[in-house]
Amino acid sequence: MKKNLRVFLALVALVIAGALGYSVISKNGDQLPDGFVQGNGRIEAEQVEIAPTLAGRVDRVMAVEGGMVSAGDTLAAMDIDELSAALDRATAEVALAHQTKAEAEALVVQRQSELRRAGQELERATALLTGQNISETVFEERETIHQVAVAVLGAAKARVATAESRIAAAEAEARRIEAQIEDSILLAPMPGRVLYRLAEPGEVVGAGDPILTLLSLENVYMEVFLPAREAGLLPIGAEARIVLDALPDYSVPAYVSFVSPEAQFTPKQVETLEEREQLVFRVRVRIPEDLVQSRIEHVKTGLRGIAVIQIDPNSAWPEALKQGIPPELFE
Repeated sequence: MKKNLRVFLALVALVIAGALGYSVISKNGDQLPDGFVQGNGRIEAEQVEIAPTLAGRVDRVMAVEGGMVSAGDTLAAMDIDELSAALDRATAEVALAHQTKAEAEALVVQRQSELRRAGQELERATALLTGQNISETVFEERETIHQVAVAVLGAAKARVATAESRIAAAEAEARRIEAQIEDSILLAPMPGRVLYRLAEPGEVVGAGDPILTLLSLENVYMEVFLPAREAGLLPIGAEARIVLDALPDYSVPAYVSFVSPEAQFTPKQVETLEEREQLVFRVRVRIPEDLVQSRIEHVKTGLRGIAVIQIDPNSAWPEALKQGIPPELFE
């Protein structure tokens, strides 16, 4: 009996402590002046999967979980032995195509010479036939030789065009392989933090299989869910403040960057059944990028808190929400 009483008292103490903590964190949210609304949420950021475009063996993984990366940093590299061999072959194909074109062009010169000679022979035969100095059979032979020379020259020029097409195809193949080799080096597309390291050197991964998960720190936000009567009044760009449970005495400047065009049921993590049955709109409150960049080493996702949003721009912010996070707090 005494044990059950102790458990009950401990639970009551926890509830009271939680209620007190919420009252501090919420900055007296229940007493917000007109023109403001608030919602609960947590700090989030976009997750980007870093994956190769081709299947292959992982050669190196330079990034470590939890580490910060800048845009353009090398995160991982794929084995390129096979691609290097393919590039060598494609380069050889380009050289061979150029050689074939040179031979075809030389043949064109030869066929042009033969055509000129056949043309001259035909002209003489025509003059001799007019004076009846040669037979029609000899004239027809000269005419046939000229016609063959014309056809042979056309074939030689076609070979030049074919060689040029082969050069273009071989060069395109070489560029394609070079692009694949370039893509085998996986770079950070934006500044962020490595959330997961999913593959190690020596492992074989498929095309599109993630090697790393990067948490983008360019778009840091909190999502809250507001009833239609409140969300309907929110303009994009409305001023907001984020108060974190970890720093209940300070507020982070933010602004409304997105309001869902469709209503939905409140997510299950909302505690009461009554609230879950209400239709709400998802609202994203974003922290300005310059503020994130200035404190990027200290940005952490998952931190819970509240977002207070100003619906009426003429309403004055409560004093409790004017206290920004001082820079010396992170020094």
